[in-house]
Amino acid sequence: MTTTIDSSQKLHLVFGGELENLDGVRFTDVKGLDIVGIFPDFASAQIAWRAKAQSTVDNALMRYFIVHLHRLLEP
Repeated sequence: MTTTIDSSQKLHLVFGGELENLDGVRFTDVKGLDIVGIFPDFASAQIAWRAKAQSTVDNALMRYFIVHLHRLLEP
């Protein structure tokens, strides 16, 4: 079975959670991570990331990230 990657879709994951400290990327509760969603392109992922990041601006330890899933799927 051959798997082909659709290059027109560049999937991105947006997720976040509270960090243990500001010096690293270690979450206080991995089971409680906020999975915002998977988006078909960087632009829509960035809109979702910005909205979540701005909604948690009062918590300095809360961080949201964009993961380039398409890079992990490419052979």
